[in-house]
Amino acid sequence: MEKLVIIPTYNEKENIADILEAIFSQQKGYHVLVVDDNSPDGTALIVKSLFEKYPKQLFILERPGKQGLGRAYIHGFYWALENGYRFIFEMDADFSHDPADLERLYEACKFNGADVAVGSRYVPGGKIENWPTDRHIYSKGGALYTRVLTAMPVKDPTAGFICYTSKVLETINLEAIQFIGYAFQIEMKFAAWKLGFIIKEVPIVFRDRKKGNSKMSKNILKEGVLGVLKIEWNSWFSSYKKNTSRSLDDDSFAGNEP
Repeated sequence: MEKLVIIPTYNEKENIADILEAIFSQQKGYHVLVVDDNSPDGTALIVKSLFEKYPKQLFILERPGKQGLGRAYIHGFYWALENGYRFIFEMDADFSHDPADLERLYEACKFNGADVAVGSRYVPGGKIENWPTDRHIYSKGGALYTRVLTAMPVKDPTAGFICYTSKVLETINLEAIQFIGYAFQIEMKFAAWKLGFIIKEVPIVFRDRKKGNSKMSKNILKEGVLGVLKIEWNSWFSSYKKNTSRSLDDDSFAGNEP
């Protein structure tokens, strides 16, 4: 199996059916794994109601409660590796990431030498639509702050629209990834870069969500600011390289099988 899109959800009933239709209607061979944190609005029920429409393409992992974006993705990464996917994508459910851009990220990894392809707002051709001024300031300031402190050559280090090759996720010690919010995206790119993987940025247009509520909070922003300092500090004393094999048979990562 080749391509898996991981979509973490919490209260995304307004968007989930539409985003799945937008992905599958391209008929590009994508499978989708939804990782739902027990959404009280019934997001998981909507996903499961679509299994018959998208047989052997749509899967779900249900977690008992809200445990953070980073852990949702790591949960999904283990599932993806266990089930043999070669290209693993991160994507939001709210259409801030255009499903039509999935193929451009895939091509960057499949044909153009990238180990990690980042859907970037801050390279030529990339842009943001419908954001208030303060969000622009936080985002651009955070990107500059991260590049200065870490020297990581990624112009959009907090981007959440990404394609990883399986070898990247197999090499990174995912249990060493500490952050669950804003800083998670930075730490994953930093780990891949430190381990020598090639990161390429693909320009995208990022559009603010039209339905549902943003998950951004002051705590997430605070984690981003302090997290960059901690990421850089920790890198002097430890490696992100996996040095022990983790069993992928752990029941905590069980879901419906492909």
